[in-house]
Amino acid sequence: MARTLTGSHVVVVGATGVLGARIAAHFAAAGARVSAVVRNHERLDGASVSQYALADVTDHAALKMAFASVAPFDGVVNATGVVAFGSVADLDDVTLAQLFAVNAIAPIVMLRESSPHITDGGFFVNLSGVAATQPVAGMAAYSASKAAAWAAMTAAARELRRRRIDVIDARPPHTETGLATRPLAGTAPKMPEGLMPDAVAARIVTAVATGERDLPTEAFTSQ
Repeated sequence: MARTLTGSHVVVVGATGVLGARIAAHFAAAGARVSAVVRNHERLDGASVSQYALADVTDHAALKMAFASVAPFDGVVNATGVVAFGSVADLDDVTLAQLFAVNAIAPIVMLRESSPHITDGGFFVNLSGVAATQPVAGMAAYSASKAAAWAAMTAAARELRRRRIDVIDARPPHTETGLATRPLAGTAPKMPEGLMPDAVAARIVTAVATGERDLPTEAFTSQ
């Protein structure tokens, strides 16, 4: 379902990140009022974000309070995530738990806590990324955490259909956000140049406006 972004209210979780900041900027440029849920508000772009709430995405009670404090809204975008590199044989319990806490459990909790506040006909976007459906050797746990989120979003889309809420899973290929330089563990392998965050952000906002319900890797280009 196509929707008008002008005058809408959108919440971006992780709006201080490289990609999250660009998503917030593109929604603002399209005429939306943007709220943010972040851990630290000091790096927020005041030109794009009109209000914020503080929460760590692994603190479920804080997430619930954060969404309630900026409600109601027309849509949510989750632009948070963590990465780790290395084989399963070298994977430690702490890294495994963190990957799933942030990449798999947090998006499900966000959808649970935000959906009562999303207006009918609204949207929820989660950035699972290419690894969700194209697992990568040396990133097995990361790929699994993203695949879990993808599966949850796919099923939840059917659950929220009656309210016409689009649950959109976005799976862009490698994007130059700098996340690979900040892994929980391991060292990133040499990667080809990724997409520019601005292009990925623009594609996501266009998809929301035009009513697309899924953004597979093939939906993104470097243009």
